[in-house]
Amino acid sequence: MFKLLKVIILGISALLLILPAYGQEAATEQSKVAATEQSKVAATEQSKVAATEQSKGAPKEQNKGLDEQVQEIKTDVLSIAAQLNQLEEKLIYPSDTQVAIFVSVAKNEKFRLDAVDIGLDGKSVAHHLYTFKELEALQNGGVQRIYVGNIRTGEHPLQVTVIGKSEGGSDFQRGESFKISKNIGPKLVGVVLAGPGIGKKSITLKDW
Repeated sequence: MFKLLKVIILGISALLLILPAYGQEAATEQSKVAATEQSKVAATEQSKVAATEQSKGAPKEQNKGLDEQVQEIKTDVLSIAAQLNQLEEKLIYPSDTQVAIFVSVAKNEKFRLDAVDIGLDGKSVAHHLYTFKELEALQNGGVQRIYVGNIRTGEHPLQVTVIGKSEGGSDFQRGESFKISKNIGPKLVGVVLAGPGIGKKSITLKDW
């Protein structure tokens, strides 16, 4: 009986010695597992964040690409429209019969141009009312093509009427009649305008 009790005591003592080590090993294993789980969770969260950032950035890049494509398409459309206009003008106004009339303002003139009327062969072919920006452009050396059309070779009567205000603010209206000669090939006529004044013409012509 005493021997049996001794064996039991020795077994219990051995268990007491083994249990702490086993518990420490189990705790270590649990710590490793917990660390592994935490690293997996952290990696998953980082992946989610990266995916979210990529998803946020992707629409911006796509929008930027679409904007560039739209701009390229607009440029192409404008270029094609300009080419079509040139082709249409060549078809409608062949060079042999084409006449084009341009309006400009004489240098250093400060009168206000309100309107210009162009008559050709006894018919009014163009009438234009001027905005402030258009007048400013003309006063700064700009040229306006006011009319383009077809006429036969030979002489043609041209009437130009100008309505505006003098530099002093008074209303004025001037009209002049001319003869233009059309030969084979395009005819370019420049109408030069000036304000009213003693000893000067308000409307003069020049060939281009």
